[in-house]
Amino acid sequence: MTKIKCVIAAGGLGTRLQEFRQNDKTKILIEVNGTPMINRQIHQIAKWGIEEFIIITNPDFDEIIREVTSKEFPDLNINYSIQESPKGISHAFSKAEKFVNKDDILILVLGDNFFGENPLLDVDFSKLEKNKGSIIFTKEVDNPNEFGVAEVDKNGKVLDIQEKPNNPKSNLAVVGIYIFDHMAMDNINLLKPSKRGEYEITDLINIYINQDKCSNIELSSWWIDAGTPERIIDLETRLL
Repeated sequence: MTKIKCVIAAGGLGTRLQEFRQNDKTKILIEVNGTPMINRQIHQIAKWGIEEFIIITNPDFDEIIREVTSKEFPDLNINYSIQESPKGISHAFSKAEKFVNKDDILILVLGDNFFGENPLLDVDFSKLEKNKGSIIFTKEVDNPNEFGVAEVDKNGKVLDIQEKPNNPKSNLAVVGIYIFDHMAMDNINLLKPSKRGEYEITDLINIYINQDKCSNIELSSWWIDAGTPERIIDLETRLL
């Protein structure tokens, strides 16, 4: 039976947010309008209709993240897995493997990414269940060289993704939500570390691109990567 499960990558410490609002732990616990970021993230995704979660934590703050989330969401199905060392987004994603079953559909969300509208509204999950594959989400930006950038054809098929290219082929920034079939767990095992020693999410997506199984949905509403104090303040303003 196909299930939709959301994996939240919440292991990053967020060095740019150290000391912001007396933060001495992890960015995912910083309060956003009075609510810890991780809880606000779960509230957001639960509103999209998702009921099963796998939260990827880090060794130092696993216990407190479990405590904060389980207390707030006693009725949700939440599992936890630890990313022992920071080796990239695909590496974090792989830590969900023990909770993934054949035919599951996996939504990977970066814990500090927030969205003005439900990005899943335009997803045909029945088609994805039948054909498998991957879906990325993009947003037009003025500074694409600071993001992963997607090249997409007129039918929404993804042709290429480049990580922070000097000469971007488009202005479509890849945002922090992705959908994969269960084979993502096997595909991650095919990856090799990048030059910076991480298992990159773009490399995982490129496996699906090479199989002609990656499509794009372009966001029409706002998206914020709340990884700096300025962006958190911007997010709070939008959430009022």
